[in-house]
Amino acid sequence: MKKLIKPTLALVGLLTLSGILSISFYKALAKEEKVKIIEKTLPPQPLLTSNKAVAGFANLEYAAEMSINSVVHIKTKTEVRRQTDPLLEFFYGRPQQLSPREVQASGSGVIISNDGYIVTNNHVVEGANEIEIVLNNKKSFTAELIGSDPNTDIALLKIESNDLPHIQYGNSNNLKIGEWVLAVGNPFNLTSTVTAGIVSAKGRDINILKNDPYTGISAIESFIQTDAAVNPGNSGGALVNTNGELIGINTAIQSNTGSYTGYSFAIPVNIVKKVVSDLKEFGTVQRAFIGVSIANIDEELAKKLEVSDLSGVYVNDVTKNGSAAKAGIKNGDIIKKIGNKTISDVPELQEQIGQFRPGDKISITLLRENKEIEISLTLKNLNGDEGIINSTENEIFKKLGVQLVELSQKELKKLDLDNGVKIIQLYNGKLRSIGINEGFIITKINHQKVSTVKDVYDALSNIKGGVLMEGLYENGRKEYYGFGL
Repeated sequence: MKKLIKPTLALVGLLTLSGILSISFYKALAKEEKVKIIEKTLPPQPLLTSNKAVAGFANLEYAAEMSINSVVHIKTKTEVRRQTDPLLEFFYGRPQQLSPREVQASGSGVIISNDGYIVTNNHVVEGANEIEIVLNNKKSFTAELIGSDPNTDIALLKIESNDLPHIQYGNSNNLKIGEWVLAVGNPFNLTSTVTAGIVSAKGRDINILKNDPYTGISAIESFIQTDAAVNPGNSGGALVNTNGELIGINTAIQSNTGSYTGYSFAIPVNIVKKVVSDLKEFGTVQRAFIGVSIANIDEELAKKLEVSDLSGVYVNDVTKNGSAAKAGIKNGDIIKKIGNKTISDVPELQEQIGQFRPGDKISITLLRENKEIEISLTLKNLNGDEGIINSTENEIFKKLGVQLVELSQKELKKLDLDNGVKIIQLYNGKLRSIGINEGFIITKINHQKVSTVKDVYDALSNIKGGVLMEGLYENGRKEYYGFGL
């Protein structure tokens, strides 16, 4: 994915952008400049009545009290390489390298555990050489980047401290439109700022996150939209409900001016929880897949299908050997629910599946021939199996830029093979660059037979230099490919 934060070359002034603008705040060469960032806002929680929180606006005071000390100010330093100066090149006759420029930026983050784990937006810390955390009590720490996920724009940081004030997770699945929420962050370097609003909409796909350039995995966009005021510097801050629980991470604003104009967006906390858990446990995010090609239902499609309800997600195609195919999902089915959660469109489906890992079993309610049926299936990973992918394995398949599937006994017999793993999709990576095409069946790596996706990983995991990949295409043409890892 392309970087979500791009420092401008201008040294002064406000960068005016149309569409979605990011909400981090940059300083360069001691002068302020605003940059494009993606903000995501999460769903608020139900109103709670207690001795501190009573229905209505009084709850907002309680929510602010419960959350403000858990929101931190993040300051980053990034070294930016500068292009050669054409004027110097003209006068001196050779390219003149300019010294790197240090760009300072700031955003927000949320403490999620008393031992120093902090969640923020990936675009707030992406490419940073130094990350400084300033607590609400003005204490300062150097942070370590534990991991990040551009597909959801989430990053996990760690500082060395204990007994820190931290926020409790809410449940974004329970969010209701019209609920009151607070946005807590550091807009324009104004630390510990709280603004209030309501949830305006859910499941917004605003097309600001890019697909993974190595794997082709689609970004998850199912933002919570609110009218709580957020501005540059709010990125990575908390969206909280009236119980003081975290329901989202503020990420983007809709603006033609660079500042807040009425729309802000947050990442639902249920996605945040899952991504954070994966990064802590595995060092990489575990994406789960149903194995279907899907589309929203519009009036034209509904008329063709002879259905009156436009909610749900239409199944265009089913991936061979995928979870859906194994469970009996067919082309033309309409996905209506994941578990007990009603699905209205593609972003909502992505949000719900994004909360699970490969190997998890889920129930799906389908509409087929105007009858609802419920099935269960086990989700798979990108490589077509149900296992967890470790960070090393993930990096190897990213380098290859490939999705593999194991061949059935019937397919092996048809091709007169004893073993082999088939390439069903290629992305930007080593294999595409050396001319391998989709459909190629890998039979050996460095003269070692491979029968499963795990065999491919095992064969490549200890290789430091050259790789010889042998195999054939389905027309029987044998090929040999060599490359370095």
